[in-house]
Amino acid sequence: MKNINIYLLVSLLVVASSCIEETPRYYEFESYQFERMDEDGGTWKTFLVTDPSQISITTPSDVNSSEYQAELTQVKNQMSGLNTGQRAVIRYWTNNPVLRWNEIALELAAKYNLIPGPNPDDTYTLPNPANPEGPPAFPFAHPPYTSRMLAYLSAAQFDALVVSWYYKFEYDRKSPYKVDDSIVPAYTTNEIPSYPSDGASIAQVSKEILTAMFPLEADYLEQKFQEHIVSLIQAGLNVPSDINAGLTIGTEVANLAKQRASSDGMSRAQTPKPVSDSIANAAFERFGWKWQNMETPQRPVGLTPLFGKVSMWNVPNVEEVRVGPPPAPGSVEFEKDAQELQRFANNLTTNQRRIANWWEDGVGSYTPPGHWNKFAKETIVKNKLNPLRSARVLAYMNTAIMDAGVACWDTKYYYHYPRPVETIPGFKTILGTPNFPAYTSGHSTFSASAAEVLSYFFPDDATKFKNWAMEAAMSRVYGGIHYRFDAEVGIKQGENVGKYAVNRAKSDGGN
Repeated sequence: MKNINIYLLVSLLVVASSCIEETPRYYEFESYQFERMDEDGGTWKTFLVTDPSQISITTPSDVNSSEYQAELTQVKNQMSGLNTGQRAVIRYWTNNPVLRWNEIALELAAKYNLIPGPNPDDTYTLPNPANPEGPPAFPFAHPPYTSRMLAYLSAAQFDALVVSWYYKFEYDRKSPYKVDDSIVPAYTTNEIPSYPSDGASIAQVSKEILTAMFPLEADYLEQKFQEHIVSLIQAGLNVPSDINAGLTIGTEVANLAKQRASSDGMSRAQTPKPVSDSIANAAFERFGWKWQNMETPQRPVGLTPLFGKVSMWNVPNVEEVRVGPPPAPGSVEFEKDAQELQRFANNLTTNQRRIANWWEDGVGSYTPPGHWNKFAKETIVKNKLNPLRSARVLAYMNTAIMDAGVACWDTKYYYHYPRPVETIPGFKTILGTPNFPAYTSGHSTFSASAAEVLSYFFPDDATKFKNWAMEAAMSRVYGGIHYRFDAEVGIKQGENVGKYAVNRAKSDGGN
């Protein structure tokens, strides 16, 4: 197996990593001229929708009709006399709101990434979707949960926009500012038809998916939804009938996504103790080892032992991407990597510690999948992608990331490999120890799958993406959470999963 050259890696990445902002919040960018319209976007293959025509919307009225002219008057009335706050809202949503709803999703992931603590009697109560108020509150937005949330959000956004594009170029109704030159739009103009409203489709589908994933945030999400819908008229982008048609599409696609989610196996991913114990014992019988939680008090089960059985998006079967076994504790290969961990613990450089901390993505963070959504968003803006093409990038990347998480968790609980704190006497990490087995590394697998997809869409930045994935992998070795073989095999596993998404993208019609 090819080793990751640590010192070369650090020299390659120190400049790039130090200039990336760590916070997941509001990203400043102006509306921009889209690099293409993608007139054939309505023919692209989708994730949830069988055929765009299965979702029907009403035929729009002609722009010369009295009905449409009344809508134009309504738009002009709402655009007149906007106050400072309304103008700020319009600037915020921009002409690519896919990215704003993605930011909202990351914000909620960070807010709910809180490990449930023990009860006074040292027992644990798990978050319960049937009682989201808790305590503890539902959900616990750990990396598998967040990867799944982002996959459903992005796939649904993409499908809603494919359907929108299908009807846009069938009806070809121009934007209000193209019909009435007295309307001055708030954003950079483009030639994409306005019916149905892509913004309304995105607002509706995003609100529905995120409310299902974060039920306690329903009021907040409704507020952002209403704010977004109003901005579409006040920015001069759409008339009300454009918006109503977009809402119809968003609702129908969201229903398809929620239907898939209801039977994808996630509800069984967090197991009761007898099931968790049986998984551990099966691994022990196969290999002679098993991971165990080292916390005090000890949690009765690991994190989502059956996430590896959740339905995948691009990989036909999880066994296709399950990797071979790790080295047995005490073997020559194991001792080599265990000794390396001890050397790092005794001689960690300032830069290695910075890398470990920057990629920690622990409690209160938007998790490793969130990091890659941030990278994708910045690259989308740099390349001036339209909302449909932006959603396509995020859909393939986030479904690949979720598939990588499923593959990684399948591997983790199949091999049930102990963490360094269990196998190396007296060993301590600088980051704590996650509540699930070591092999393979989640950071490595998530990151390599994302880098594989982003490298396909943005080949000029491929080296940068691959280097970031390598840095994410090595960050866990520096932190003492993983052995080198966890990281290296995780990179290979993630790359393999990512290739399935890339192969699907190559034949979806969007190239």
